Amino acid sequence: MSSISFRSSRPDGWTVPRPHRDASLRYRAHGPIQPMSQPGLLARLLGKN
Repeated sequence: MSSISFRSSRPDGWTVPRPHRDASLRYRAHGPIQPMSQPGLLARLLGKN
């Protein structure tokens, strides 16, 4: 038997990790980190954060 593996297509995106992204690249692409808590409806209507 041969131990050579054959793959006919690219590896699945879920199994291959994404390359490292530097913090400045993330900031440029997505902007500053936003807080997880969302203001309530009344605060949004009145413009308060």
